[in-house]
Amino acid sequence: MSKIAFLFAGQGAQYPGMGKSLYETSPAARRVFDRVQALRPGTLEQCFFGDAQLLAQTENTQPCLFAVDYACAAALQEAGVCADFAAGFSLGEVAAAAFCGILSFDDAFALVCRRGQLMAEAAKAHPGAMTAVLKLDEATVDALAGAYDQVFPVNYNCPGQIVVSGQPDQLAAFEADVAGRGGRTMRLKVSGGFHSPFMAQAAQGLSDYLQSYSFSAPRIALYANATARPYGDPKTLLPLQVKSPVLWQRTIDQMVRDGAAVFVEVGAGKTLCGLMRKMPYDVKCTGVQDAESLKAALAALKGDAPC
Repeated sequence: MSKIAFLFAGQGAQYPGMGKSLYETSPAARRVFDRVQALRPGTLEQCFFGDAQLLAQTENTQPCLFAVDYACAAALQEAGVCADFAAGFSLGEVAAAAFCGILSFDDAFALVCRRGQLMAEAAKAHPGAMTAVLKLDEATVDALAGAYDQVFPVNYNCPGQIVVSGQPDQLAAFEADVAGRGGRTMRLKVSGGFHSPFMAQAAQGLSDYLQSYSFSAPRIALYANATARPYGDPKTLLPLQVKSPVLWQRTIDQMVRDGAAVFVEVGAGKTLCGLMRKMPYDVKCTGVQDAESLKAALAALKGDAPC
């Protein structure tokens, strides 16, 4: 029987109406949404009825995506599909940590709300922007960024796709360098230079915040963005992740080496399965973001990793 990995979606995947059909059809998803609504009144309205501009605000994006990520995973588990491994892209790592049992749901949701606030504050104090670099390899992007003191490769997504954070003027010059080497860039609609030294203030605030938390050993193997390895100390890794690159391709590489053959993206959008298709692996990838995709995923996963 194939080993299965849940991949929890990250910031940028949000869209108006996300999670609503699952709330209406899955008792497990409904319980998740009702709990986040009790912990942070207004979250359901933002997910189901908020516009794109409201959802793009980091302090809203993060709790809303956490809710959708966790609800999708809960709906899958309710339907009889369980994971052997898990990883979350950026924000998704917090939802994954909760699902894997490293910390309680309520603590994880409080953490993600605080994380969103801290990152929004850091973005205002240290303005930055992000651009996706396409068609160039990792070594070339690293070398081009290295010519600037305020430009940092931050998301190593898949072959030919690396996201870079930077000070806006330097990032514009970097983008011109990329074009000169035959690459292409695409600015991301985000409010800061995430996963870079611009977020050092947020990382320190998160570290201070976590000192009162208690953690448990994961019941499912969870892989860390910052190391691409199974989780170590959460009090170190969760703050480190905020200011460090997301080593996504290396994370998937390691999960495949460890036996993962079926991947399920849980949460808004289809970004992570899209990245999987650009990696050199003969694996299955499907996604759950709403009631319709849950039904399709269950059909695709028939016989794989029952609970």
